Amino acid sequence: MAKGRKGGRGPSREQLEELIDEAIVDCYGEAEQATGLFTKIEDNLRLPFRTRVLGAEVTVVALDQDDRGGIAAVCEREGERQRVALTDLPLPSPAPEGAEWIAAYRHWARHGWTDEDDEDEEESSS
Repeated sequence: MAKGRKGGRGPSREQLEELIDEAIVDCYGEAEQATGLFTKIEDNLRLPFRTRVLGAEVTVVALDQDDRGGIAAVCEREGERQRVALTDLPLPSPAPEGAEWIAAYRHWARHGWTDEDDEDEEESSS
């Protein structure tokens, strides 16, 4: 499990990129990468956990992936369920075990990830 930065601010950019690389190894295209990240989150995130959404306490009971690769948390409150995009889900403090994978997914969703990123780094270091 990746350790966070000093001060408990979560994983560093380098740690996030290492997690992403681990999740998307052998993946071709964005859809496969999203599935790789979904699998890592599903395997590592401890469920259920409680958090607050729009001021209401909810329990995250499951994860779901849509046809476009977006990942959502399935939140439950008083017998009702609602999907909340994982990129928008507020995390509790302390964060649940495996939350570094959520951070990695959010980083990937904001910045994208391609094999070209690695090739560009190799060319610039030559």
